[in-house]
Amino acid sequence: ILLLLRNPKDVATSFYHFSNGISTLPSYENWDDFFVAFMTKKMAWGCYFEYLSKWNRYADDENIMTITYKELKENPVLGVKNIAAFFGIPLTEKELQSVVERCSFQSMKKNSQKTHGAFGNILFRKGGVSDWKNLFSEDQNEKMDKVFEEHMRGTKLGAKLKYDVYCKA
Repeated sequence: ILLLLRNPKDVATSFYHFSNGISTLPSYENWDDFFVAFMTKKMAWGCYFEYLSKWNRYADDENIMTITYKELKENPVLGVKNIAAFFGIPLTEKELQSVVERCSFQSMKKNSQKTHGAFGNILFRKGGVSDWKNLFSEDQNEKMDKVFEEHMRGTKLGAKLKYDVYCKA
């Protein structure tokens, strides 16, 4: 199992835009309303922190590889190599480059109408990291950090995400 983790702040930011783009999901008049719903576990798919906590039980399982979205963005070649090795898939250099190119956000966004139809523009918005900084107030940032610590302190996944979020520029 490949477990892809993402900074909870970027998860919230992406889900805010996603929710407002899909008519079947609750939409929010503004970011502040969404933030309250996200932090009080009123999301369509539940609480992201509880999701992480549940997966943490399996973090040491040899059949599970965890990787962060930021790791893949910073070094997609290494990420694909590690994933391929984990699944026992040998790749030539040419195959590796092809996978990296075809799995880039830009490539997936470009092909999103073919692969995802009308949802393409909603699913493939920016594909970056740290977009949360455009929405979060200082107070919201502190609240999210506190909840992250409450749920993830002392866990393997918490340590991986905390390093990814706070220690890499």
